[in-house]
Amino acid sequence: MDQPEGFVIHGQENKICKLDKSIYVLKQAPKKWHEKFDNLMISNGYKVNESDKCIHYKYENRIFTIIRLYVDDLLIFGSNIQTINDVKSLLNNNFDMKYLKEASVILGINITRSKKGISLGQSHYMDKILKKYNYFDCKPTCTSPNPSVKLFKNIDASVRQREYKNNKMLRSLFLVLMLVHATLPIAPQIPVPAKKWSTLSGNEPLVIARGGFTGLFPEGSSEAIGISKEISIFLCNVQFTKDAGAFCVTGGKLDNTTTIAMFDPNEKTYNINGNDVRGHFMVDYTAAQINHNVSMNQAIFSRPSFYDGLSPVLNVDGILSSKTPPRLWLNFQYEKFYNQHGVKLVDKVLEMLRLYTIDFVSSPEIGFLRSINGKVRTKTKFVFQFLNASDVEPTTNQPYDTIVKDLAAIKSYASGIMVPKEYIWPVKPDKYLGPLTTLVSDAHKQGLEVYASGFANDFFSSYDYNYDPTAEYLQFIAKDESVDGLVTDFPSTASNSIACFALNNTLPKKGQPLIISNNGASGVYPGSTDLAYQQAIDDGADIIDCSVQMTKDGFSFCSNTADLMADTTAMTKFMSRTSNIPEIQPNSGIFSFDLTWNEIQSLQPQISSPLGSDFQRNPANKNSGKFVMLSEFLELAKDKAVTGILINIENAAYLASNKGLDIVGTVSTALSNATFDKQATQQVLIQSDDSSVLSKYKDIPSYKRVLLVENIIGNAPKESVDEIKKYAEAVNLRKTSVIKASGSLLTGMTNVVKEMKDANLTVFVRTLRNEFISLAFDYWSDPNVEIATYIHSAKVDGIVTDFPATTSRYLRSPCSDLNNVATILPAKAGELESTVSPTLMPPAEAPLPPLEVGNIVDPPLPAVTNDNPPATPSSPPPSHAYANAANLGLSLVAIIVLVINLTL
Repeated sequence: MDQPEGFVIHGQENKICKLDKSIYVLKQAPKKWHEKFDNLMISNGYKVNESDKCIHYKYENRIFTIIRLYVDDLLIFGSNIQTINDVKSLLNNNFDMKYLKEASVILGINITRSKKGISLGQSHYMDKILKKYNYFDCKPTCTSPNPSVKLFKNIDASVRQREYKNNKMLRSLFLVLMLVHATLPIAPQIPVPAKKWSTLSGNEPLVIARGGFTGLFPEGSSEAIGISKEISIFLCNVQFTKDAGAFCVTGGKLDNTTTIAMFDPNEKTYNINGNDVRGHFMVDYTAAQINHNVSMNQAIFSRPSFYDGLSPVLNVDGILSSKTPPRLWLNFQYEKFYNQHGVKLVDKVLEMLRLYTIDFVSSPEIGFLRSINGKVRTKTKFVFQFLNASDVEPTTNQPYDTIVKDLAAIKSYASGIMVPKEYIWPVKPDKYLGPLTTLVSDAHKQGLEVYASGFANDFFSSYDYNYDPTAEYLQFIAKDESVDGLVTDFPSTASNSIACFALNNTLPKKGQPLIISNNGASGVYPGSTDLAYQQAIDDGADIIDCSVQMTKDGFSFCSNTADLMADTTAMTKFMSRTSNIPEIQPNSGIFSFDLTWNEIQSLQPQISSPLGSDFQRNPANKNSGKFVMLSEFLELAKDKAVTGILINIENAAYLASNKGLDIVGTVSTALSNATFDKQATQQVLIQSDDSSVLSKYKDIPSYKRVLLVENIIGNAPKESVDEIKKYAEAVNLRKTSVIKASGSLLTGMTNVVKEMKDANLTVFVRTLRNEFISLAFDYWSDPNVEIATYIHSAKVDGIVTDFPATTSRYLRSPCSDLNNVATILPAKAGELESTVSPTLMPPAEAPLPPLEVGNIVDPPLPAVTNDNPPATPSSPPPSHAYANAANLGLSLVAIIVLVINLTL
């Protein structure tokens, strides 16, 4: 080694020092130390963990031993004290060791032992940060401080160093909070047999995070990498500067993804692989210019822009040379373009491979992969990336859909392929899935691994998935033929799909919370139809619901509202029946009580898309199913032995006083005829927003009354809760009365659920949906996280949902148990908001109002008027009778017309 600075011998400056042995600070020292340690462990029956080479483990005679190495510090885990002592003796005999007894702190992480197991925390590290910046004596707050102030490098102007240090401290604490949110205490587990996967290796599929957690944070930001690091491989799409600096930016340009236009407003046009492309290009700038002047933006406009311009563009050499780099996948493209601008792409990549450990290298260019394959002795896997089927590969000038037909040829220069997910499950023009291709099985037969790309929770893919990203991931990791990896912007959802839901990883549902349908499975079929109810039952709903509506001639049936305009084809046939009834709703409508049952049956059901035309639901079944009478609904619930039913009664006072319809009596009679009042096997929930309706059922012990709270509330005073208990045993709340939101961010929890449950009221929450636009950013565009939050943080007793399958799958997964090793953590309301600059937030909203007694108590129901008494239906006529009646009516009209003609 060179003589150390300050110890150079005068007159012998050209000499170097000869080392007796490797020392700590040499670059080769870790390699030599690891080689020696590995050889010792392996020779004594230990195996090296493939995901983390610093973990050695042995499972022998039902005894588990794990050794975690960090430089020259070790943690020893074992299920048997004698085995642990044997490990200590082995290490003492081979190294100069010092035993520090049971570990309590390592690498800034506290280790706490209890009867429940071992838990990890970072209070020690946070205390250290607070002391370092003289904030240790400050009063604690319930949310993390705001780290969103951008820091700039001090070039010449003076900077208040204390302010700079404070901002650095805040970002340190924020990252700790986000990592704690993604890190769980691990209870002792009895080893269980590994799952059997149909990947090429037999191991579980990998999760590859494009740029880190880019579903929320800008690509390559410290937050995006930190949250995804432990559960995925980091995919960096590499672009080069004119001086061969390598940076992680997806695409061929810097526009949209960075702030480059603020630094240089001038664009250029280049011909890249035969196409003229205009914009800003990395190759026109030096690495210093990019480092000092350009920051990352969120490239997808539907994602939060709060963090735009706060993070530098990620330097590849920087992340590779960091102390704890993530597992890395580097993707390279445009070799010819870079060569034209003086950047020898092949030479640069070979240099990286010699210097660093890189797990994967991929490219959509065959010539590039052939140029680097076999040039360096490395364990790096080389992967050929397929672009869109019609795109042309620059080396062969063949479209990719032609190249995919010769997988055997790919084996000569790559060990795997990365393909857009549509290569495996094609999506037809109508946005439904086509038949499964044989690509995965064909590739596996050739010894090629398959990585499917293009996954994102907030991109619509196919109606078959019902806006459920987990359902899409599971489609690709099927039991029979699984892909070997998933490339995604939301690595947590992909990881949960593998760990929590794949391979029929389900358990029996245990009691609470209840899954309550909203007009059946109304996210899949038109609401309140026979198909929607059957789907809800098949999907695992505990309670199926019927909002009872009345017809002009006294028939009762299930429909979301009395206004038929949204959920049926009434507008095409009965526009002349439109009326405005302020007592029912502010807008005009076509109401069921103005039509006969015969007229309603002439209509078709219509699936509702409550989030707008951009988020249509299952259009192929837009008008499928048939309307269900209340009696048919009750019969279905009996036959299918569902856990219970929910009967919603609305507009009772108006129907009684204005239409002569007794909806309460009709419901009571139907329930009694079906003997629901004489049994305790199935739950019967009677729901209404009218306290006088609920009062009618107070003397029937087999019924549970539910007050539907229409308004959004911020708290429930004791006098209001006491008033509710006079009429109901449960409440049904809007979800924003439980967890507050502003814009697309959660702002905090109300105390409404606690206030209700302290009074022994059961609490349901409505209405949960799968569409990502209905989810706050805090839920990471994952319905499972929202469900977990309402169950574990809000502690509700039931969830009303348009998609019972999503909630059912979550509650039957081992990950619904927060004590499980793998679990889906609830969001922490207000945590994400605290990281956003107040200047970027919408204006503060007024506090939510309390629930007032006046909003609970309603006047007594009026007597049913008999001015226009409806027909008293005994039972509906069979469907063919309606046709005969119609034909009879036409015959009578014809006779009358004939008589008139004869008399003229």
